[in-house]
Amino acid sequence: MAEAKSSKKRTYEEVLASTKAIVAEKHRKRVEAAAQPGETFAEVENRLKADDAAKERETAQEKARQQAEALAAGRQREEGVKDEAKAKAPASSMRKPPEGDAQPDFFVPALYDVGGRDSRHIMDVAVFRLGKKDKRAGELIRYELSDGFVEVTAGPYGMASVWDYDIVLMMVSHLTEAMNRYRDGKGEKPGRTFKPNVSDILKFARRGDGSRQVDEVAAALDRLKGTTVKSKRGNGNDQETASDGLINNYTILSKTDTGRISSVEIEAPKWIHKQIVEGRQPDVLTVHPDYFLITLGIGRFIYRLARRAAGKSHAQWSFRKLYERSGSTGDFKKFTYTLREMVAANDLPEYTLAERGGKVGPLLVMAHRDALPDELPELPEDDGAEDEAPLPVVDRQSIGS
Repeated sequence: MAEAKSSKKRTYEEVLASTKAIVAEKHRKRVEAAAQPGETFAEVENRLKADDAAKERETAQEKARQQAEALAAGRQREEGVKDEAKAKAPASSMRKPPEGDAQPDFFVPALYDVGGRDSRHIMDVAVFRLGKKDKRAGELIRYELSDGFVEVTAGPYGMASVWDYDIVLMMVSHLTEAMNRYRDGKGEKPGRTFKPNVSDILKFARRGDGSRQVDEVAAALDRLKGTTVKSKRGNGNDQETASDGLINNYTILSKTDTGRISSVEIEAPKWIHKQIVEGRQPDVLTVHPDYFLITLGIGRFIYRLARRAAGKSHAQWSFRKLYERSGSTGDFKKFTYTLREMVAANDLPEYTLAERGGKVGPLLVMAHRDALPDELPELPEDDGAEDEAPLPVVDRQSIGS
C-alpha cells in the first residue's frame, strides 16, 4: 500500500516537472524569437514582460470603456422611455398636499375646518391676477358683462393674486358658517371681523407652515386691502353699484418671537358681508377642498367658473371669452396652449374638461363628474351661449354641504 502511494506521488511530481519544462521551453523559444541584436536573454524577458503588462492594461481599459458605453446606452434608453412617457402624459394641474394636511374632526369646527365657500357674485370673472411674477401695481381691469360690469383696481403693493384670494375664501366661509349657526339658533349674528391665527389660514389653504408661507400671508393682506372691486350686476331695478376692497382692513394682533405675524383681525368689506348676512340666503357656493391644490392660476379660474356656470350639470365657454374674463396679460396663443394642457391632464376637482369646435373658435366644455348622461342637456353650438346659460340655484343645502 505504502509503495503504491509513493508511486502515485512520484507520478504527480513527474507530471508537474514535465509541465514546468514545457512552459519553460515555450518561454525560452519566445524570448529567443523576440531577441534583437545585442540584447541579452534577461533584457528580452524584461521587455516582453513590459509589453505584456501594457497589453493587459489596454485590454482592461477597453473592457471598461465597453462596459461604460453599455451602461450609458442603457441609461439613455431608460431616460428615453421616461421622456417619452412624460411627453405622452400631460403635466398635472394639481400639487401634492402638505404634510399634516389631514384635519381633525371636531364637533365644533375650528376656522380651518370650515368648508371653503366663494361669493357667487364674482365667480365668473377674475378679480385678481392669475400669475405670480407680475405684481401689476396700479393697473385696472374692466369686465363688460351682459348684466353690468366689474372693475378691479390694484394698489401700490400690487394686485391681489388668486392665491392671496384664499384668505377671502376663508373669510366668506367663516361668515357663512357663522350665519348658518345663527339661523339655527346656535350663535350670534356675525359681524364684519374675524380673528384667525396665521397657522389657521395656512391650514385652511392647505399650505405648509414655514416662515416663507407666513411672510406670504403678511404680503397678501396688503395686496388684498389695496385691491378694489367695483361692480354693478343685476337686471333692471336690481342693479346696484358697489366699490370696496377684497378686504376692508386688517390689524396684526400678535407676533412670534422672531417678529413674524401670528394672529390677525380681518374686516370683511361691506359688499361681501351684506351678501352673506343681510340676504335671505348667502349668495355663495361651496368650493372643493382640492381647489387649494390647483397649481395654475388659470386652473383655479376655470374651476371657479365651472362651479358657478356648470354647477351639477355642464356649461361651455369659448376660449376667447375665457381669455377676456381671466384678465390675463399674456397672449391668447399661450392662454390657449395652457387650456389644452389642462384638458389633456383633466384632473381638476369635480369637473371634467373637453374641447369642442365652435363657430368662431374652440369651446371649453366643463361637466360635473357626477352628472349622469341623461341629466346633461345638449349644449348649444353658439359660441356666445355661455352668457345666456342659466346659472345654478343656490339653496340652503348646497351652502351647508
